[in-house]
Amino acid sequence: MIPAPGSPYRTARDLRSAAAWVFDLDNTLYHHSANLFAAIDLRMKRFIAELLGLPEDAAFRVQKQYFRDFGTSLRGLMTLHRVDPHRFLDYVHDIDLSAIRPDARLDAALAGLPGRKIVFTNADRAHADRVMARLGVAQHFEAVFDIFSADFVPKPDPAIYRRLVDLHGLDPTTCVMVEDMAKNLVPAHALGMTTVWVDTGSDFGRHGHDPAVVHHATDNLSAWLAGVAAA
Repeated sequence: MIPAPGSPYRTARDLRSAAAWVFDLDNTLYHHSANLFAAIDLRMKRFIAELLGLPEDAAFRVQKQYFRDFGTSLRGLMTLHRVDPHRFLDYVHDIDLSAIRPDARLDAALAGLPGRKIVFTNADRAHADRVMARLGVAQHFEAVFDIFSADFVPKPDPAIYRRLVDLHGLDPTTCVMVEDMAKNLVPAHALGMTTVWVDTGSDFGRHGHDPAVVHHATDNLSAWLAGVAAA
């Protein structure tokens, strides 16, 4: 039976009734063991060091301070230093993606999963496209709502979730949101979405975790989605 509006999709059969699936990108669509953030963090640190004429250890502290104060390091750089976001994102995402391999199980699960599929990421569209191409799943997604779509306001700002919903004509009560950062599920839950937390085992991903707003949890998205698709 399809849950009433506002009720979460509790079983695999219920989940197959969802009208739309909203997926985070990094450490969600691909397994966190790829460790892309280590390379991205290094590129951010080097960008800030070159921009501000700082040693890399001081640049790293600035990077993390901007992240805490502004939600993303990029927003801090844009606000305080008028950095061109295209220049910054092109630089920090110029990394080796060979750790990401084609995921046939994820591809099959997405193919067998009814409902629209959208990527919702604090990264940019170019990075999302490269990652999805490596995974072999780009054909399943109708749109990418990236940091440009969000006017550089990152998750978990609730206004950006409403913009996503309005832009793509979604009914949140018939949507499922999948995310590795637990705090980013809070606004989704408040809108009435069914939430899926991909637990990477990291303190960063667990920060802000509230069991009351997590309907499903997994440490292996491909395997979990395959179970839903097969229900």
